[in-house]
Amino acid sequence: MEKPLLLYTFLFYWHFLNALFTVEAPRLLYTVEHGHNVTMECTFPVNGKLRFRDLSVSWEKKDELKKQVYVLLKGEEDFKSQHSDFRGRIKLLKENLNLGQSLLQITDVKLRDAGVYRCLIGYGGADYKTINLQVKAPYRTVTQRVVSAGDNAWKLTCQSEGYPQAEVIWQNRQYEDLTDKANTSYETGSDQLYRVTSTLTIKSRIDETFYCIFWNKELQENTSASLHIADSAGGVLWTESRRFVGAILILTAFFGSVLLFMLCIRKAGANKDNRTPVANSSIAKMSKDKDTHDCRDASFEELKYMQIEKT
Repeated sequence: MEKPLLLYTFLFYWHFLNALFTVEAPRLLYTVEHGHNVTMECTFPVNGKLRFRDLSVSWEKKDELKKQVYVLLKGEEDFKSQHSDFRGRIKLLKENLNLGQSLLQITDVKLRDAGVYRCLIGYGGADYKTINLQVKAPYRTVTQRVVSAGDNAWKLTCQSEGYPQAEVIWQNRQYEDLTDKANTSYETGSDQLYRVTSTLTIKSRIDETFYCIFWNKELQENTSASLHIADSAGGVLWTESRRFVGAILILTAFFGSVLLFMLCIRKAGANKDNRTPVANSSIAKMSKDKDTHDCRDASFEELKYMQIEKT
C-alpha cells in the first residue's frame, strides 16, 4: 500500500506545481503565405530575473512522426536532434525570453511546414500549448503567351504556380465561358506546388481580349490575366521589323568596310607616285596627253626617260 500512496502523493503535488506554472499561447492559429516568414509565440511566467541555466524550451511538430524543431536545454541550444526539414530556417528570439516569451521564427515557409506545433517550457514547473500553422500558396503570378496558329487562329496560354490544385476558367470580352475549348495540365514540383498550364486555341479577329482565371476553391481566391491579341500581333510585326532593320545595318556596314578598304589602297598608290622623281613640267605634259599616258600606269623606264629629257 505504501508505493501506490507515494505515487498518488507525487502525482498530486506534480499537478499542483504545474498549476502554478502555466504556458499560454496568445494565438492558437497562424496563417502564412508560402515563401514568407512566420513567428509563433507562447508565454510563461518568469517571476523576476530569468535564470537561463534553469530554463528549457522545446518546439516540436506533431506529424505521423514527431519532428524536433528547436531545443534549448538548461540554457544551451541543442541542434543535434533537429529535423532536417527545419535546418537553417529556425531561430528562437532569445532576447525575449527575459520577458517570458518564447518566439519561434520560421523563414521561407514551405507547404510541408503546415501542421500542429507544441511549445513546451520547463522552468521550475513544466507545461505546454499546441499551436496550428496553416500555409497557403495563392496563384499570384500568371505567365501569358499568345502565338499565331495561322488562318486567324490563335493559341492563348496561361501558366501559374500555387496550392492546392486550381481550376482554370476562360472567358472572352463578353464574359462567355470558353473553358471547354481549353486544354489544362497539372505538374507538381519539389515543394508540392502545382504548376498549372492551360491553353485555349480559338479563331479570332485582331483587337480581341480574352481572360484566364485561376480559381482556388479551398482558399476561395482567384487570380486573372487578360490576353490582348492586338498587342501580340503588334509584337510579332515589331520583331520582324527589327530583324529587317538589323539586316540592313549589317549590309551597310559590310559595303562601307569594302569601300573604305578600296579608298585606302587608292590613297597608298597615290602616295607612291608622289615619291617618284619626276619634274613638274613632265607631269604637266603627261596630264595634257591623257589618252596616251597615265601617271599611275607609267613604267620605271618611261619616268627615267622623262627625267633625262629635262636635263
